Amino acid sequence: MNIAIAQSGGPTAAINASLAGVYQRAVECGRIEHIYGSVNGIEGMINDELVSLENILTSEHDLDLLKKTPSTVLGSCRYKLAAYDPADSVSETEYMKIVGTLEAHDIGAFFYIGGNDSMDTVCKLDKYLRAVGKNIKVIGVPKTIDNDLPGTDHTPGFGSAAKYVATTMQEIIRDSRVYSIQSITIVEIMGRNAGWLTASSCVLRANGEPAPHLIYVPEAFTDGFDVEKFLSDVDRMMKRYRAVIVAVSEGVVPNEREYVKTGADAFGHTDNSGVAKYLERRCSERFGCKVRSIELNVMQRCSSHLASAVDIAESERVGAAAVDAALSGDSGRMMGFRRISNEPYRIEITSFDAEYSANKEKFFPEKWITADKSDITMDALGYFLPLIQGEVVPEYRNGIPVHFRLNQ
Repeated sequence: MNIAIAQSGGPTAAINASLAGVYQRAVECGRIEHIYGSVNGIEGMINDELVSLENILTSEHDLDLLKKTPSTVLGSCRYKLAAYDPADSVSETEYMKIVGTLEAHDIGAFFYIGGNDSMDTVCKLDKYLRAVGKNIKVIGVPKTIDNDLPGTDHTPGFGSAAKYVATTMQEIIRDSRVYSIQSITIVEIMGRNAGWLTASSCVLRANGEPAPHLIYVPEAFTDGFDVEKFLSDVDRMMKRYRAVIVAVSEGVVPNEREYVKTGADAFGHTDNSGVAKYLERRCSERFGCKVRSIELNVMQRCSSHLASAVDIAESERVGAAAVDAALSGDSGRMMGFRRISNEPYRIEITSFDAEYSANKEKFFPEKWITADKSDITMDALGYFLPLIQGEVVPEYRNGIPVHFRLNQ
């Protein structure tokens, strides 16, 4: 049979390693003839926009470069399929287009690399194919820097993002301490409604770094983030440190009326950015010292020069395991990791019904948030540290890392 692979949602530094893992196992297994890539996620399947990956990945060098390249080389989308209703011809039209693409290219298995919303697509497409009697397998391969997919211990892409955040945070700390004046630096970190990535900045404590002095994750503030309490926390730290460093999740929502989130995507996710800038203004008003806000923005998910070797290797492995699952007859499943131990770090790859992760979120554990809600406990280090180990050395040309591009 032939297979098709697509990538969806927000990019990561490891999502192409999963693509490489699917591709390599498909080539090696001897049971797959042609391997297609769907351009811009499920949209490519709807519009029959496929590329032959065998004609693009022509050497071991190409595959190696692909694994070290951030973002989605096939492009991405945030496209929400309507739920299939046999009585609604409009909702079925898209599914019929997808089936037309699958059958036109004799595709027997479709692999969707993505997060919560992508698993929604996996579930819906699998259910439709079963309903109309099509023996085509659909397998979800996890990814997201948010680390918020239920069913898996962690997600591909998270370890590299955490490594980047910790490294960048440490450099910000060094920079903030060069002057004798009092200062406050507030760093905004991605993570829609889950604070995993923000919390991971605590790994600097493993090397004896006290900063970030305050860490705020949305799970601690289900009733709203009390700005007055935040200002009191900052004041307390200013009495101990000349340069106060704060890590705050983009998902933290201040309880003051003038702070409003705006915009939403097809899945209803609001635009979360801006909390650090808001808190910068409030600190300036209250303390009158030098205050700076820094939004790490997309650099958290596209910085392959600081990728975790563990993350890249695991991302490749989980992609390969997805092929094995499909060849074994599985469908409507998502691959994932089960952690066996922290020291030594050991995991196994599992799979489960993709519906368990579709449109659902796994939140940062309350047990790892301090009682005053302003920090992360040391117990969390055992979870985070194994995921950021090892370095991936980029290939350089003219002093600049080389990336694999679909259209050279």
